[in-house]
Amino acid sequence: MENTYAVIMAGGVGSRFWPASTSQSPKQLLDLTGSGKTMIAATVERLAPHIPPKRVIVVTGRITQKAVQDALPHVPKENILAEPMGRNTAPCIGWAAVHVRHRCKNGVMAVMPSDHLVANKDAFHASARLAISAAQKGSLVTFGVRPNAPETGFGYIETGDEVSLGVNQAIRFVEKPNLEKAKEYLKAGNFMWNSGMFFFTAEKILSEIEKQMPDLKAGLDKIEGALQSGNESAVLEQVFPTLPSESIDYGIMENAGGILCVPVDFGWSDLGSWAAAFELSTKDGNNNAISADAVAIDSKKCLVRAPKDKLVALVGVEDLVIVDTGTALLICKKDQDQHVKKVVETLKAKGRTDLL
Repeated sequence: MENTYAVIMAGGVGSRFWPASTSQSPKQLLDLTGSGKTMIAATVERLAPHIPPKRVIVVTGRITQKAVQDALPHVPKENILAEPMGRNTAPCIGWAAVHVRHRCKNGVMAVMPSDHLVANKDAFHASARLAISAAQKGSLVTFGVRPNAPETGFGYIETGDEVSLGVNQAIRFVEKPNLEKAKEYLKAGNFMWNSGMFFFTAEKILSEIEKQMPDLKAGLDKIEGALQSGNESAVLEQVFPTLPSESIDYGIMENAGGILCVPVDFGWSDLGSWAAAFELSTKDGNNNAISADAVAIDSKKCLVRAPKDKLVALVGVEDLVIVDTGTALLICKKDQDQHVKKVVETLKAKGRTDLL
């Protein structure tokens, strides 16, 4: 894997994890499960030893660049790419591809979100080897997670025939379904959750961008030329904000031909809500995910996150999420945690960007 580079996408905020996740300290820079590691540090650590830090490229925003560098001390500073502004995942991946190709003409990219969890590292490594091998041969490859429930919060990938051991054709990408459709997909057995993890050579994805998103490719060409002449910073400032804001799924993957899918089952979670963080956290005898010095009386199935110097006491409650950051406090029922984004929207409308 000497020519394989990890590309870590770390530009999101994770508004469903407000108030802990903010623009200054987004989800990927938090320890949401009590593991002692930030999400992004765990992502980079998972890739070792196959992809060492010197071949890890992180794409983040200007506001979080320094915090990402601090969270990843072993990743060279020049590998932390800071976008002037967020333009979604297609420009993010395209810019990273320019840097990979600049370093290695036949470089392979393993594109990973910075804020997902994987329970079984050995199974992850085995699947990655299959995907990288297929990508080296010129294919666009993705991980499809074998579903264990009719989940309506994920997109799906319909898979076809196996083209080699552990690698299948990807017939089509499907948007997030309703519950009835999700049940059909689960019963069919050949629909996988779209993990958002991709593998391809830099040359291949840039070629595909040229076919399907020529405006994006034209902008990337300008950035690539500036990178080669040592003037990337100035050109990036002018060009990047003009790039089309589009996801890699919608802009490229959904319409590309010959995509391959590696079905995986390595204990994956996109950790998309406080309820998911609760499920993956260590719990006490009453199924509470709380710190050792918290007090819980006749309370169960609660999640508490608070500063170390603040004692939290629970009495006669259950199924609550309680998150105290010192400047903001969230209290909600665990089954209502998807509505936390509405708090963020309300604060935006009120101009309370100091809390975001």
